[in-house]
Amino acid sequence: MCLDKQIYHQRGERIMAQGVLPYKYEEERNHAGMTAMAGLPIYLDLASVLGVGDCIRAHVHVRKSDQGWTDEQAVLSLILLNLAGGDCVEDVKILEKDEGFCKVLGRVETKGLRRQQRRAMEKRWRKERHRSVPSPSALFRYLEAFHDPGEEEKREQGKAFIPRPNEHLQGLRETNREFVASLSRSAILRRKRRWIPMPR
Repeated sequence: MCLDKQIYHQRGERIMAQGVLPYKYEEERNHAGMTAMAGLPIYLDLASVLGVGDCIRAHVHVRKSDQGWTDEQAVLSLILLNLAGGDCVEDVKILEKDEGFCKVLGRVETKGLRRQQRRAMEKRWRKERHRSVPSPSALFRYLEAFHDPGEEEKREQGKAFIPRPNEHLQGLRETNREFVASLSRSAILRRKRRWIPMPR
């Protein structure tokens, strides 16, 4: 990628290079739809390239119904919340208040979906969907599925205790394992490419 080459939009604004997801960085003179979280879409790009969404769909099966937020939406919202510096689940409201980021997230969710798949996503909601990320109460209910009350009974006061993971936590662990493995494969491929001598 050539950094000194400038790309311009038809309106005359300068455009930064685009990644794999359907959004572009543009210089905008109007403040409507702006985001203070312009770094988060880069992580969405990375998650898309590494197949994080596919891993979540394959291994995390908390949401069994066809209504409401999917496992992928809930987990990615928690990841983005963490990356944005959120201290608690309540801080997800910060993501929701950012109009520009919500627009980007909406575009990313429907990337590559056919019309039938987009309609199926819309049918997950009884009423029109107004949020881009799950509410704090929805995330609390989602996170409760990773908690095993039976294991809590084994806890002894004053002693360290690591509860045995339930099936949902094991699925999340498997998702994390695959994510780290794909990062490793990517790093190895980059390292191999670097050592290939360039033809003269």
